Amino acid sequence: MQLPSDAVPELTVASFNTHSGIDGWGRPFDLVASCRALEADVLVLEEVFAPREAVSQADEIAAELGYECHELPLARSWRRLDPRSAGKGWEPRKYLAHGHKALYVGGSLSGAGRRDLGGYEEGTWGIAVLTRLPALASEAVELGKLRWDFTRRAALKVELGALPASAQGQPEPRHLTVVGTHVAHFSHGSLLHFSRLRRRLPRTTSPAVLAGDMNLWGPPVSVLMPGWRRAVRGRTWPAGRPHSQLDHIFVTREVEVLEGEVVRSGNSDHLAVRARLSWC
Repeated sequence: MQLPSDAVPELTVASFNTHSGIDGWGRPFDLVASCRALEADVLVLEEVFAPREAVSQADEIAAELGYECHELPLARSWRRLDPRSAGKGWEPRKYLAHGHKALYVGGSLSGAGRRDLGGYEEGTWGIAVLTRLPALASEAVELGKLRWDFTRRAALKVELGALPASAQGQPEPRHLTVVGTHVAHFSHGSLLHFSRLRRRLPRTTSPAVLAGDMNLWGPPVSVLMPGWRRAVRGRTWPAGRPHSQLDHIFVTREVEVLEGEVVRSGNSDHLAVRARLSWC
């Protein structure tokens, strides 16, 4: 986090769909190290896992890396613990995937293909905003559950305190609002989610950031979110051979984008996005 001599604050925001810290077979990767490598002042995380009787991944990352944690569980989840059947590639081939999924979200683990209950741990699946700036307030923005989606969706809005002015007589910069989200797929009817989200976002005349896995390409999101512009352009999914950008950082016109990039970190099925921003 930097503060130039003209008192315009500067910080780095990153968004990362973590896939609960495992690959498609259930093999874990070092999620703390992956987040450390992003070198972000504000970190928006999707698909973070919180075991029923242990510290959540978001809290663990915050404690290790010096963040303040704001977490929003969205659904029950089960994560594979014993990937004995792991093979080549990031995940099983589709015709082998039945009963071999590493991560189940929503519903229960009963039924065909889900009998190995001893190989899973139960917890919750959700989103988090981690920040090194002081948070003045946080709020969950409910987006609802769509008929064909597997979980309810929401956004997490965090109001961040301004950095102090660096020179006497300089005006204090305005607060920055960061909104993290994980929107349903377009085929599930996410137009409704974007409509609800748009009504609850800060005004585009104030400094604000919207980040997360939006399960939709940048151009249509830009149409659905007028007044917001993309800070990062690049393919993020699937991580092995990305062909689409589903992960985004959007900013209002009051925020200047100094740098934006796609970052490979960890072994999720998504690549992370990171942007260096300033506002006044």
